[in-house]
Amino acid sequence: MQRRHFLQGLFGAAGALSLGTQAAAPADAPAADGWARAFAAQRATAPWTLAYVGLQSDVAALPMDLQGRLPAALHGAFYRNGPARHMLGGERYHHLFDGDGMVQKYSLSERGITHQGRFVRTEKYLADSAAGRPVRAAFGTNPPAALPAPSPDAINVANTSIVQHAGELMALWEGGSAMRMDANTLATRGVKVWSAEYAGMPFSAHPKIEPDGSMWNFGVSSAQGMLSIYRIRASGELDKATTLRLPEIAMVHDFAVTERHLVFLLPPLVFDRQRFGAGETFLDSHVWKPTLGMRVLVLHKDRLDTPRWFELPTGFVFHIGNACEDRDVIRLDYIRSPTAWNALTGLKELMQGRYEPREHTAVALVELNLRSGRASQHVLPLMAEFPRVDPRFVGRNYGQVFSALRHDAGARPGFDAIMRLDVGTGARQVYRYGAHVMVEEHVFVPRHDGKEREADGWLVGTALDLQREQMLFSVFDAGALADGPIAQASMSRVMPMGLHGIFVPA
Repeated sequence: MQRRHFLQGLFGAAGALSLGTQAAAPADAPAADGWARAFAAQRATAPWTLAYVGLQSDVAALPMDLQGRLPAALHGAFYRNGPARHMLGGERYHHLFDGDGMVQKYSLSERGITHQGRFVRTEKYLADSAAGRPVRAAFGTNPPAALPAPSPDAINVANTSIVQHAGELMALWEGGSAMRMDANTLATRGVKVWSAEYAGMPFSAHPKIEPDGSMWNFGVSSAQGMLSIYRIRASGELDKATTLRLPEIAMVHDFAVTERHLVFLLPPLVFDRQRFGAGETFLDSHVWKPTLGMRVLVLHKDRLDTPRWFELPTGFVFHIGNACEDRDVIRLDYIRSPTAWNALTGLKELMQGRYEPREHTAVALVELNLRSGRASQHVLPLMAEFPRVDPRFVGRNYGQVFSALRHDAGARPGFDAIMRLDVGTGARQVYRYGAHVMVEEHVFVPRHDGKEREADGWLVGTALDLQREQMLFSVFDAGALADGPIAQASMSRVMPMGLHGIFVPA
């Protein structure tokens, strides 16, 4: 696959969008300049909207108030990425995923915890900032009179995840390059290029790092119906890359690895090139086709050009926890939604300050029989998201998954608890922050004592206390979540709710 073919396909279809052609808005939706007014009108009566106000500038280093004692093994840095600039020049973005990415750093040491954050200086961030308003298209927003986008990275917001690999810290998006960041100052160092052939092509937000240090990732080129696969050596050099054409390409956010295979869940949210070319946003260019079911693509790591297909009941997925295989059976868990309503509508309503609990997630446990070609699924009625596992067990036989949990959050979006789930027995431990606390993704940090015991370590993560208008950073003993945090820091500086994070030891 030639890079020029990808660029021609993507931006040939996007031409009308780049020049500002707009699809008709639903009759009940605010006009383009009304989204900010709609959100502002909800602020007084919907306290949870504090989480989505957003920021306009970087935030300087600020010591947090720490209660309890940090384990010495946790000295290092917790990095989080997420959309943070939701409005510019009086224009508010129409979808949660549109905001410019900000990388936050929580520095943990014997002196306590210090917080700082900087926007990723992508080409889009710089162009919009110079204009004083959005001038580049986004995932779910076509700004009026948007400027043409000459490359995928022209609309890269680097707002989804973050990874450290081969000594480099990188902010990740879905549709363009990884962005290199300075791990100390959070300054942006520019796009990451592994090879000239794949420069600027989609490099997704959920790479998987295996025990030997090698990293797998993928990228979806929707307009061309292509899936690109990357394997990066532990040294940071590209080992191999290949591209497959897939029928009715779906919106794919995450994938899984096992010892021998890569696994992709393709929900029936399918890209429609004609809609895109007619000026719809990238998001609204997708069509829900439930008759397709949930297609499962399995690729052998040594035979990436020989796909195998399985089918699960119709549903939508953002995140997969982990996967492993035992002889001819692949086992995995993922967070399932009945439809793509939240992605298509719910995350738009957040940007207007509205919340309607139309549907919720559940934990799905899957088995794929490579011998018979059959797939089975068992669904647990747990309203969870952001599954994380012990990083030493990625792709290996595992039993424990940590996630955010919606326990009793009331009439607001998001999560109010964290959970440790045994996917074999269904047993779980839960800690509930409370209905007034909005919980973000928590990350497992293993205890390195020479004994490799799964899920032996700590769970660390952030949350927003709506009553006190404070950010919380909490540390839990991963084996005793219900006992509450063993250490917790707070600061009276509200940060926008983010997406994914990592812990990097000192």
